[in-house]
Order: sequence, then structure tokens, then C-alpha cells
Amino acid sequence: MNAVSNTGTSAVAGTALPERPIARKTRAGAPAPGFAGPGHTAMEVVRPDALARTDPFVLLMDDTLDFAPGQPVGEAHPHAGLETVTLVLEGSLDDADEGLLQTGDLAWMTAGRGLVHNEHVKATGHARILQLWVALPRSKRDGDPDLQVVPLETLPLRSEPGVQARLYSGSTGTLTSPTRNRVPMTIVDFLLAPGASTTQALPGAYTGFLYVIDGSLRAGHETLSSGDIGWLERVPHDATRLGLEAGSSGARVVLYAGRPLDEPIMQHGPFVAGSREELAAYYRAYSAGTFRRISELGRDGSRETYASPYSARR
Repeated sequence: MNAVSNTGTSAVAGTALPERPIARKTRAGAPAPGFAGPGHTAMEVVRPDALARTDPFVLLMDDTLDFAPGQPVGEAHPHAGLETVTLVLEGSLDDADEGLLQTGDLAWMTAGRGLVHNEHVKATGHARILQLWVALPRSKRDGDPDLQVVPLETLPLRSEPGVQARLYSGSTGTLTSPTRNRVPMTIVDFLLAPGASTTQALPGAYTGFLYVIDGSLRAGHETLSSGDIGWLERVPHDATRLGLEAGSSGARVVLYAGRPLDEPIMQHGPFVAGSREELAAYYRAYSAGTFRRISELGRDGSRETYASPYSARR
């Protein structure tokens, strides 16, 4: 793939990249009571019912918490065969293992062969979070668990007139994220002023989606508004350009795009695997007590909190 400039054109050839279309549009589900009890509202953005089409993404939940400060959020539970990517949109969560996650912070947990998660999480009041599940490829599912914590102030920040792009993974413009990916992936949180526009370069082989948090915008010749999901499918080009233009009230939209695994994927409860036999093995291992606990990761160096030469204002 050619190097891509900040304007979404090929820096090598000097020609414009093909424009990436939105292949289809869906809507986030209606708010419903969440697993953590009264005060937890959950919206299902990506459902795990068409994994061959959403590969490598398994699900995305949009959760709102209105709890008393100090109230526990859920309880310990296992994961295996996947990664969870948690982005705090509003408020904060106090996690004894991941630290205090504030607005704009992200926690990237790799479950690998098995990890017990969410052991010591407490509310600080109101919070809204996005949690993405990403399927691990067969070659990575038996790997060691780890945790990457990405504070907002460490993010590569792309600023243009009326546009701020917070880079959590992959690249945008001339910037590259330091996060380590088992699955090649781009995650960018775009904040656009009314009428502002920008472009994002993406490999043609990437699938993924845009999730509109607020406002409205034009993307890939499709109009999207708050709660809409605009889906990207593979196209026969090495590199493409996704154009974004905010509507009259501005927009906030999160881009999740990644390279498909192109191998069998199935999900059952907190586990993702390639076969029923593999799922059954995860359940046996968890019952046998062989899963690691997330509280152990900081003690053995399997946790990383990023610091970078970039800075952003909270």
C-alpha cells in the first residue's frame, strides 16, 4: 500500500485514492436494562449474529451507567479467544486493575487463552462507555493475556480546521498509534464542527463501521445521524479514502476498521472460538481454574500504560 498523506491522497503517486462507499446502514438497538442492574442502560450497536460479515468484530455495546459513587459495576467474569476495547465517552470508571479510566481513555484487554475480567470496578457517578469485542485469529487465541491502557493525553491527535481526530489504533493522516494489535486495526474518534470535513485513508481489504455518537454527517455518499451505523465492506483497491462531512450541528463519530480473519468464528457467552470443540475447551479450562486474573497482569509486566510525545487537552 502506498504511503498516505494527511489529505487522503497518495503521497507517492500524487493521485487521489478511490473513495470508500458506505455499503449499508443500520441503527443501534433501543436502550434496554443492562446486566449490572438498576442504573445500567445498554444499547446493542453490533450484534454477534452475522460474524462472517462483521469479521473481525464480534459486538459493540453502548453502555450508560448512572450509579452512586463507589457502587460496584458488575462482577468478575471470564473471557477467552478475543480482545475487549473499552472507550470512555463520558464520565469515568474506577478500576483497581486498569486504573481510573476518565473521559477519552481507552483500555485494550487481550484475553488470549483465558482471563478473568472486571474484578474490582466501581462507579464514580455517571459514565457512558463503548465496549468492542474483537475476535482473535487462530494463531493468537492461545496467547498470553495482557492489558494496554491508553490515556487521552497520550493520544496522537490530528487537528485540522473544525476537526479533531483522536487516534487509538492504526493511523490517521501522518500519525501512527503505538498500540500493539493482534489484528491490524484502525480506531479513530472524530469530532467535527458544523460543516467541517476530513478524509481517512483505509486499506481496501479492511471491513468495519462508523458509529455516530452525536450530530449528523455525510460519509461515503450516505447521510448518517446519531445512533446510525455505516458499514464498510471490502473493495478491490489497495488503499481507499473515506470522506466525512459534518451536518449543520456538527458530529462525533467513531471509526472501527480492521482486517478480517477470514477463518471460522463463533461466539458463545464470553468466549470466541473457531469451533464448538474449542468453546468447550474454554469452559473446561475456566471451570478448572486455569484462567489468569486481570489483577495479576500488573505484577508480571503484562500491562502497559502508554505515554507518548503527543498530547491532547482533556
